[in-house]
Amino acid sequence: MERLGMRVYFLGTNGWYDTKTGNTVCVLVETENEYIIFDAGNGFYKIDQYIKEDKPIYLFLSHYHLDHVIGFHALVKFKFKQGIDIYGPFGLNKFFKDVITYPYSVSISRLKMRVKLHEIKARSMLPLGAKFKALRHASTCYGYRIFSEGKSVTYCTDTGTCRNLFLLAKGADLLITECSFKEGQGNNKWPHLNPEQAAKIASSAKCKKLALLHFDASLYLNKADRKIALAVAKKTFSNTLATEDGLVINL
Repeated sequence: MERLGMRVYFLGTNGWYDTKTGNTVCVLVETENEYIIFDAGNGFYKIDQYIKEDKPIYLFLSHYHLDHVIGFHALVKFKFKQGIDIYGPFGLNKFFKDVITYPYSVSISRLKMRVKLHEIKARSMLPLGAKFKALRHASTCYGYRIFSEGKSVTYCTDTGTCRNLFLLAKGADLLITECSFKEGQGNNKWPHLNPEQAAKIASSAKCKKLALLHFDASLYLNKADRKIALAVAKKTFSNTLATEDGLVINL
């Protein structure tokens, strides 16, 4: 039987809020032996369209801004036999205790499957040999790098340029990073990337492919705006793509 390899599904590619262009951010990676999810924005509700086997499910959260966690209200619809293991920065347990509970949502104790929370500490060992580093954002935010099927995928969203972004991206087969701002834009008080900055990181880190997502919904009003950002990024890093909900990449 032919091996699956690694397949990346983009279930939500917007930043901040949903629009006709897409849901807020959620990425699913399927390998031969596991499912890996990055963030749980509103695109999270779609995961049962793709998770069809009993392979382990690992979910890595970057941080707790609502566009990255609001999809957890859909947990109650899932019945995965293997359950889900959720990893996130300090505050994960408190977030579920305060928000994913009555009267805002259904608590873990009432779900139809096992959900286990893992707060990441400085020396935490993550599954799949995954690496994590703090990024440059308005609140604590982690980027991740996973290894499977002989491939590496780096996921870094909600960050300005920083050394840890470069270190996580170095030599990655696929760098998934954000493009909240348009060309030339920036805000040091609320760090995010524009297309030329994302492309420069991919180029300097010698990545093989760059996927842009987390397009600020108030700036990127349609797919045409994303195409403009893509053209800007390609000037620096040619193997770039602008993601949209429903896109699938095979590695």
